[in-house]
Amino acid sequence: MEESMIRNFYDDFEEIVREIKKQIIGQDEIIRKVLIGIIAGGNILMEGTPGLGKTVLVKTFSKVLDLPFSRIQFTPDLMPADITGTELVKQNQDGISFHFEKGPIFSSLILADEINRATPKTQSALLEAMQEKTVTIGKTTYKLDEPFFVLATENPLEMEGTYSLPEAQLDRFMFKLNIDLPQMEDLFKIIDLTVEKENEPNIQKRATKEKILAMKKAAMKVPVAAKVKEKVIKIMISTHPDRSELQIVKDYVKCGASPRGVQSIIAASKVRALSEGRFHVALEDIYDLAIPCLRHRIFLNFKAMADKVDTDWIIKEILKKVK
Repeated sequence: MEESMIRNFYDDFEEIVREIKKQIIGQDEIIRKVLIGIIAGGNILMEGTPGLGKTVLVKTFSKVLDLPFSRIQFTPDLMPADITGTELVKQNQDGISFHFEKGPIFSSLILADEINRATPKTQSALLEAMQEKTVTIGKTTYKLDEPFFVLATENPLEMEGTYSLPEAQLDRFMFKLNIDLPQMEDLFKIIDLTVEKENEPNIQKRATKEKILAMKKAAMKVPVAAKVKEKVIKIMISTHPDRSELQIVKDYVKCGASPRGVQSIIAASKVRALSEGRFHVALEDIYDLAIPCLRHRIFLNFKAMADKVDTDWIIKEILKKVK
């Protein structure tokens, strides 16, 4: 039974990846990470300059997974009610009645496009939905259907017209993925696919809502050894300058990762293990997922900025030195 579950999970995972790769060229590792995050039930933040295919990637996932999809284009004038919905007053023959008009948040896959172009007040409208999977309007709380996850894109903070995401919201993203410029050979393929061919690739549905929930349920059964859990906890504690034994953390880190970082690494590692054909979490899963799970949960001080130190380097050093 266990072997058949692993085989089915592996086959389903690879089939989805192959279908996504028909449309998305040169981002194989990003595709796998996004799918791991979706199956684990996490929210994902993708950062990259405009034109690298972040929005197309999310749209392609919605087609292949056949999930209800909503796109929210974040702009400086976007209001919280434009996301969650609003109460409408209706006049009828019996008098006045109130009707709640649901916003685009009531879907399964939410594309929060250029999320850091909206004000922090509007960004915070996603907080409850991302964590509790509910939306509260006035005194009424509405439960969102499962699966529910936010795939957000953002432009680098150095670009004009962007706002920093609040720390509380960043902590609700399982992964932060950095989208880089594809290699030259991949750019040739992208040109052939998008400019020189008359027809776009025929993207087929390869999963359903029920399939994703079943894969998540299977991943939750993957065991994690006590020593692996201990390793993840030590990594998280080592990101805190007041508890870390590493001098680089004391010198450069202002605030370390929260326990959600541990939860994210363990949950994602279970999915990665099954996607690799294993029914146990190994240290290689932890090392592969620590950076995308922690890079947005560690906040550096001014000395780090002056010395041009980034969080990825800090995490890599922690992984090398934590026994």
